[in-house]
Amino acid sequence: MKIDPAAKSMWEVIFTYSGFQALAFYRVSHRLYQAKRYFWAALVAHLGKKMTQVEIHPGAKIGNHVFIDHGTGVVIGETAIVGNYVTILHGVTLGSRYNNDGPRHPRISDHVLVGANALLLGPITVGSYAKVGAGSVVLHDVPKNATIVGNPGRVVNREIKLVVRG
Repeated sequence: MKIDPAAKSMWEVIFTYSGFQALAFYRVSHRLYQAKRYFWAALVAHLGKKMTQVEIHPGAKIGNHVFIDHGTGVVIGETAIVGNYVTILHGVTLGSRYNNDGPRHPRISDHVLVGANALLLGPITVGSYAKVGAGSVVLHDVPKNATIVGNPGRVVNREIKLVVRG
């Protein structure tokens, strides 16, 4: 399976792709976090941030087949949830808006694309197959199959329903 058309080999991805490396550090730190080894989880996450320029809190929940492309500047907060088959481009923040208990960060459903430098803030949900445009600031839920752009983020395209007449 080819991850990135620009990659010439799996070795290139392993040794030179910051997004891949950041997710590897995250997987280790998340296991430590789940085992309540909070200091060690924070240390591994910190080392990963220093090496990759991608900051992922060990408490975040990240699914399978997530692709962080050109990862520099990506920040994923403690209560963020990222589904499967999600693509996150550089400079994206999945952050909180308030200092409260419980969920504070976005929930990204499966098959979502988050464009470069997008800010998704607060306990919002981005529906499956949605696209968040580059530079968008998203403070409210995004419906599935929608495309959202701008600051503040607004939906510019929704799911198209096919009507068959007989």
